[in-house]
Amino acid sequence: MTDAEIALAYVAALGGDDPGAVAALVSDGFVNEHHAELASGCVGRAEYERRLPGFFATFGARHYAVSEVVVGAAADADGSEVIVRYRFGADVEGTRIDIPGVMWISVRNGEVTRRLDTWDSLTFFRQTGTDPNA
Repeated sequence: MTDAEIALAYVAALGGDDPGAVAALVSDGFVNEHHAELASGCVGRAEYERRLPGFFATFGARHYAVSEVVVGAAADADGSEVIVRYRFGADVEGTRIDIPGVMWISVRNGEVTRRLDTWDSLTFFRQTGTDPNA
């Protein structure tokens, strides 16, 4: 698979039903970085895999609709940087959400080594009718 295909397989796995399939695509030293107010990052495949079932449970019937993909060479010339623009749909406590976002996915040696994810937390609060200050 190309680096772009690996990145897109990762995004598709996040929208699937198997947390193990997501974890299998990341490196041991995977860095999960978030710039959304509601999310938290972590380092390492084991910690990421431990957290995935909670993410899957919180955001039921997840789907990532990819609208744009840009692939660039990594600065270290040892892989690729794949930018994925998407809309994230999921069921949250009886409400269907639809939120735009962007992931920057680093791929090295056939594995996802880093994901920087950002999505619109204010849209989440508005769609779910929740208070961002609670």
